[in-house]
Amino acid sequence: MSAPLYALVAYVKSPVGIFVEDLRRELHPEHAEQPAHVTVLPPRPLQGAAEDAQHQIEEVCRTIQPFELALGEVATFTPVTPTVFIRVARAAYRMRELHDKLNAGALAYDEPWPYMPHLTIVKVAEPEAAHRASVVSRQRWAQYRGVRRIWVEELTFVCAGESDTWIDVAAIRLGDQRG
Repeated sequence: MSAPLYALVAYVKSPVGIFVEDLRRELHPEHAEQPAHVTVLPPRPLQGAAEDAQHQIEEVCRTIQPFELALGEVATFTPVTPTVFIRVARAAYRMRELHDKLNAGALAYDEPWPYMPHLTIVKVAEPEAAHRASVVSRQRWAQYRGVRRIWVEELTFVCAGESDTWIDVAAIRLGDQRG
């Protein structure tokens, strides 16, 4: 049996998150329960105990103040992977800095692709399905009139469960919470 995979995400619970979840339910009902999120650390095996990784996240997050991301256009990672997403257009560097600080120690992992902050809409099995989903997603996103910003103030450490599900391990707030 292989080691469990862990990831770190920022859930998007605002109206734009609801928009993405509704769109996902329509385009890919098999993954309708997955909450909208921006990934900070993509899935990886740990280099030690989950408790050590969580402690590392808490220590780093204590030094990072909450920040805002602005969302851009719909794009896809096809042909590398059939994933449709919304780009982070402004303050993506903040996510990259956070990713780079956390991709060390118990969380260190040699990722197969360069890290690019994004809000996933759907990940499907076939490039053709990704193309169809991207066309619909672009149309719907163009019609969306809500705020296109995300406030990142809490990250969630998650562990892979069965059947493409993720289990929340710990929610960790950004900034010094002691005072």
